[in-house]
Amino acid sequence: MKIGIIGLGKMGGKIALRLLKYNHEVFVYEHHRDKIDHMVDHGGVGFDNVDKFIEEINTHETPVIWVMIPSGDITNNVLIELGEKLKKGAIVIDGGNSNYKDSINTAALLKEKSINLLDIGTSGGLWGFENGYCLMVGGERKIFDTVTPLLKDLSAPGGYEYMGESGSGHFVKMIHNGIEYGMMQAYAEGFEILKSKKEFNINLDKVTNVWQHGSIIESFLLNLTKDMFKNDPDLNNIKGWVEDSGEGRWTVLEALKNNVSAPVITLSLMQRFRSRKEETFSDKVLASLRKEFGGHSIKEK
Repeated sequence: MKIGIIGLGKMGGKIALRLLKYNHEVFVYEHHRDKIDHMVDHGGVGFDNVDKFIEEINTHETPVIWVMIPSGDITNNVLIELGEKLKKGAIVIDGGNSNYKDSINTAALLKEKSINLLDIGTSGGLWGFENGYCLMVGGERKIFDTVTPLLKDLSAPGGYEYMGESGSGHFVKMIHNGIEYGMMQAYAEGFEILKSKKEFNINLDKVTNVWQHGSIIESFLLNLTKDMFKNDPDLNNIKGWVEDSGEGRWTVLEALKNNVSAPVITLSLMQRFRSRKEETFSDKVLASLRKEFGGHSIKEK
């Protein structure tokens, strides 16, 4: 299929490369010339002028554009601009971590202009290029069916699914990230307890390695933890400052709104706030894990 991609950052660039790997025709728009040139070197078509980019996309029988830029006003403004410039029947995909309420509102605005929006929660981080992504899709079912060839090649086996009407894809991804907060916090606390037992002098690299072979708590996150401890056993180069990008907060608000008890996710969010005031080893584990799976920035000493 032919597809345009806006944003060649940590996720957008890898998504573009994976689609090129599966022989899709990829057209990219970016401000940074080096990122455009990198994509052209791999068979893509690059633009640093948005109007020329959209002009090209509008020549396609069914224009499809995947937007992969920071969530919030930046994404919302780009989606509205696309609604003004794309021809009727075009498909716009928001693959970022937008608030599901924004997705509902934007989908309705674009529909008035006969433009279709899919909100696709995208998980897989930096490893998605090699392993395939997990894609949670909201929007009209017939539009989901139209882009299925793209989703199939982007995802891990069995790793894409239609969630429901507009907003549902980003809602499911939001809850996914809330669960991720709790899992990461449990690992971080466990490893701090292990490290605190001075008389045993436990090798955390060995612990993570053995836990990854047949234990109930083996996981992708634990595998990243193993690599992390192998490279820096005491995490001496990491400051235990743990940022949050919003999804955990939104998940807790939904729990409150729907009278759902979610103490683990809520407390894991609170721990991130606490990390910004004082540092513990578990904070270093959390900060390092965010860097390992998502390429998020860290504060170095």
